[in-house]
Amino acid sequence: MAVALIFFVNGFVYASWVPRLAEIRTGLALSEGQLGVALLMLAIGALVAMPVIGGLIARYGSRTLTAVSVALAGLGLPPVAFADGFATLCLAFLFYGAAAGALDVSMNAQGIAVERAYRRPIMSSLHGMFSIGAMAGAGATGLVASLGVGIVAQFVAIGALAVLVGPLLARVMLPAQADAGGRGEGFVLPDRRLLALGAIAFCGLLGEGAMGDWSAVYLDQSLGADVEVAAMAFAVFSLTMALGRFSGDRIVARFGGGAVVCGGGALAALGLGATLLIGRPEVAIVGFGLIGAGLSCIFPVALSAATRTPGMAAGTAIAGVCTIGYLGFLIGPPAIGGLAELTSLPMALGAVVLLFVLIVALGNRASERREVATSSA
Repeated sequence: MAVALIFFVNGFVYASWVPRLAEIRTGLALSEGQLGVALLMLAIGALVAMPVIGGLIARYGSRTLTAVSVALAGLGLPPVAFADGFATLCLAFLFYGAAAGALDVSMNAQGIAVERAYRRPIMSSLHGMFSIGAMAGAGATGLVASLGVGIVAQFVAIGALAVLVGPLLARVMLPAQADAGGRGEGFVLPDRRLLALGAIAFCGLLGEGAMGDWSAVYLDQSLGADVEVAAMAFAVFSLTMALGRFSGDRIVARFGGGAVVCGGGALAALGLGATLLIGRPEVAIVGFGLIGAGLSCIFPVALSAATRTPGMAAGTAIAGVCTIGYLGFLIGPPAIGGLAELTSLPMALGAVVLLFVLIVALGNRASERREVATSSA
């Protein structure tokens, strides 16, 4: 329950500032380019912190690093609201991004420790709690904004909540002895299997980012759909993503991680491929539902499989897969935009279909070692 609530808190904090980006931009009189650079600092902070936190987890344990990271994420939120210009916003996002990246790795490492103790898959459900937290955070932000609560007051309150609640939850998590053992270096050259799992995470998270950033544009520009249809398509995508994560653990326990990754990649490729080939709004709604269901468990399963890399500490393995995966999430949407500029948006999204097919080709790497559900007592 504690680690599930940490996933919820992380999603809640993340979704509390994203809806207010437009207000932040207006208040600081930033151009689109300046806001893009500021958000890039967020990504840089996360990508720098992730490999480092893996080695620290191997040394101090995921419980300690989770407590520290969630507190730092809470402390990092108010400076975003207090930023008085472009430079200070960049620094605030750099700090918050590093804290959020550290929290992503440490909470997943703790989740793996709990999964090993349960001896059955739970990672997909934990990521489902992040999705629920994000929905709750976005809803709460909309509510407080409608009541006239300012950004500073909201960010200070949510930051304080994370600082207080996070360490309390971490106190009842599993100790460092429960983390998977192995080498504890901050950087370890990955073997071919870990690189393949990183590639699976890269393709899966790139697909999630593409659906979030380009689905509405595609439905509007390419299919001529109205805003209501675009909203419905993305809502269906989000719903099937959440449902897939909460049901995914039982499916992984029954069929194995490799089968789930291969099947998920195939389902996502079918959904996006049919959407692009048929080119009708009603098909797009169904297609986006298939994409959400297909992608829902790929990243959690890849993380769980990475921790079964022989001789490597779980935190180090998770940090490697997270870093590669989030790189896809961050560079995918702008890369699709650049490719669309050279060709067309449907052609650019067609390249994402090929990445989903690559997930199918690499999916057996997620079951190369024995699954948690079938390990001996």
